[in-house]
Amino acid sequence: MGCKSPYPEEFRKDAVALYRAATGKRTYAAVAADLGIIAESLRTWVRKAEAEAVPGYRDTGGEADEPARPRAENARLPKAEKGVAPRARDPAPGGRVFRPGGEVSPRRWDFISDNRADFGVKRICRVLGASRAGYYRHLTTGQDRAERQAEEKRTVSEIRAIHAKHDGAYGAPRVHAELRARGRRINRKRVTRLMRVNHIVGRHLRKKKRTTITNRTAPPAPALVMRDFTADALNTRRCGDITSIAVGTTWLYLATVTDICSRRVVGWSIADHMRTSLVTDAIEMAVAARGGRVDGVVFHTDRGAQYSAAAFADICRRHGICRCMGRVGSSYDNALAGSFFQSLKRELLHGRCWTSKEQTRLELFRWLSYYNQRRRHSALGYLTPVEFEQQLITSRSLSLAA
Repeated sequence: MGCKSPYPEEFRKDAVALYRAATGKRTYAAVAADLGIIAESLRTWVRKAEAEAVPGYRDTGGEADEPARPRAENARLPKAEKGVAPRARDPAPGGRVFRPGGEVSPRRWDFISDNRADFGVKRICRVLGASRAGYYRHLTTGQDRAERQAEEKRTVSEIRAIHAKHDGAYGAPRVHAELRARGRRINRKRVTRLMRVNHIVGRHLRKKKRTTITNRTAPPAPALVMRDFTADALNTRRCGDITSIAVGTTWLYLATVTDICSRRVVGWSIADHMRTSLVTDAIEMAVAARGGRVDGVVFHTDRGAQYSAAAFADICRRHGICRCMGRVGSSYDNALAGSFFQSLKRELLHGRCWTSKEQTRLELFRWLSYYNQRRRHSALGYLTPVEFEQQLITSRSLSLAA
């Protein structure tokens, strides 16, 4: 009889659904790398699911809709661009974009070159109020200027590729970090300017739905974190919360468990209800992710009814987890979990609408795996959570060996 898998059933089913959604376009190894698991494990799960013919986890057709998105975006963007939409107006003279007479200023040297044979450089410069020395300096630096323009075009192309790779979620700071990680020596202000000039913008957040319902009759846990969301070692402090995702006229709910040291989401659960099992399933996944070694870990939450329930207290007691709660009605007391959900809604949910729970669940699972494995985090020096953990483990191993 084989040993029990360390991965929860929910994780395994979502991994199978993610592989099937690729419809053969991605290998086991590629999907497994995104999830941080072994390719052979994923292959085993897929074969087992096919043998058991589990309903509800067949191909959801998520990838079939992908070609329609770029077509819709291409149809929408020209209409949204300033100066192209019907009845759009040019900026007024004297505004931030143009100054009086400034519209032709960048082209004055070309105008002089085109008409110098007929009127002479001196006369044209006098009429335009331009400097002859400046014109001749412009001629001698033409090659250098062309090289700079070509290099800038290559940089913009690379920025667009990074922006597209991360589904349009990255702004200038993370794009800059990605370029530096690729070995590019580039100033962050330059990245900001190029993205602004070329209308490359990261996603912004919209208003969220309230999910915290306080159970005032349950005895509260002590406040051990006290808004200090830092940790010197892995597996010492964690935080968690619940958020809601609209799916047509219904809702899905996501509960997470985050390691405060590395910002890695070590456990999560997705369901169409807000019962206590939603948060206990996330705890069980987080325990399995660390190999069951969670005795003494501090777990910080808000005072929602799910985290105040007896079933949640029992599972924490069984694993040796110390419960910790913030104050009622204070979002700052669980700011780290709120910041994570802000990133999720800004980068994945904003501007998108799903009508299928299966597809929504798959997209959430895909983004959570992306967040841990590939998304750069500003609080970690723009490393990914997995890279930060590997770096931390390596440095401590070297210090112990020394």
